[in-house]
Amino acid sequence: MRTLSISTWALALWSISGCSGSPQDTGTSSAADKAATDVADRDAPGASKGLGPLSGLLPSDNLVLPSVIQVDLTAETVRLPLYKGMANGHTVWFIVTEASDPGLAENGGLNYAPKLANMADGCPECVQTVTQDSPSAAANRFGQAVINFKGEPDFSPTRVAVPGPNGFPLASFAPGAVAGEGYSPFIRIDGGSVVFNAPIVAVGDGPFDVVHHTNTADRALGIHIAPSTVPSGQYLESWVDMLLVKGFDAGEPILYLSTEADDAQAATLERATYVPALANAPYNGGDDFVGSARERLFGFVNGRTGADNPEAQGFRHIILDGHASEDASADNVALINALRDGGDLLNVFGDFPTLKDPRHADAYSPLWDAQLGEWTAKALKEGADKRQIDENVVFNLAANRPDLLTGPGGAPYGSVGIDINCAVIGFTRKAPTMNLADPAPNSQFPPR
Repeated sequence: MRTLSISTWALALWSISGCSGSPQDTGTSSAADKAATDVADRDAPGASKGLGPLSGLLPSDNLVLPSVIQVDLTAETVRLPLYKGMANGHTVWFIVTEASDPGLAENGGLNYAPKLANMADGCPECVQTVTQDSPSAAANRFGQAVINFKGEPDFSPTRVAVPGPNGFPLASFAPGAVAGEGYSPFIRIDGGSVVFNAPIVAVGDGPFDVVHHTNTADRALGIHIAPSTVPSGQYLESWVDMLLVKGFDAGEPILYLSTEADDAQAATLERATYVPALANAPYNGGDDFVGSARERLFGFVNGRTGADNPEAQGFRHIILDGHASEDASADNVALINALRDGGDLLNVFGDFPTLKDPRHADAYSPLWDAQLGEWTAKALKEGADKRQIDENVVFNLAANRPDLLTGPGGAPYGSVGIDINCAVIGFTRKAPTMNLADPAPNSQFPPR
């Protein structure tokens, strides 16, 4: 097997996800449409308040990841191009969401994430080196060359999420997917230097189990494999529908995808593949310091709960109100509706590709270093445990009001050593551009 250059891979990605298939054709949103959305958002009931539109197709100008085919807000799914690979002698199917090189990210319709270039520093197992087939012209008139992975996920385990007495922590849990030897979603093609985020989301040649997920990721709700025989001069695209996650950045509601985590309980709650090796990715608490591959997200272990509560947020909320113990499928309407209407984790993200300051836009990484907060007894008594939607507001609280917000169990606030691979998809209302507050002196603001 001969490997090709990274530019060949980029060309294949560009042809598949950037300039072919059926990109989401929903036009752009007018000023009147956006004004109507703002009014509807203010009037939204319960936990869905502040989350933007909850039904229909997301307008294409609200996408951050250009290769997205469509976002169906009613079904709570994002449709992404699906690519073919091989691992351990059988077929695997993967998506691609980020690249560490700006040109290849642009050509491939991917998020640009320069921090991915640091991923293997001190953690060679965090990036798997893959090879790429070299098909003849007769075998491949147009399309992607097969990628050969060293490792893959095992999707056969049964996912278990039994709520604890207070919801979180879970009384018992088991991830529904576990990394096999050598698997990481972050790949580098042999001979190249660029790191791509390329999670495997299904294995085999079908049929695909998108109900109990014995051969698919727990968020895969629909898979279409294009026919192998294509009419002359045409290209037919394979795709996967993945269950979205809702959150916030700089005060605005956002959509993202969760595919891997390095902690078993987090992987269970996130419906993600458990990849313990990612715990060694550079590095806990690193954020924007030199050599870091991570960005920060902010979650809450004991936020408010209730589908009718506009302040609901966090781990207890998704367990008690988001049907966390059930398998996700397109037929599980109660689960889809609960998540669509605000029963999700509703984490707060840090740096985001649409932020006006290039320093923060380019600091985006899909590997999120979890900063988990716990509201104190005083905060609960005073009603200070409100939904948070901006990172600066969160770490200002942590810096100035440790009587209200600490780390779990009263520990100092900051990294808890849990990392989650979450590619950003888009925003439902307005693009996040600026934080809602300036950083307080001596808060955990990224270094200048």
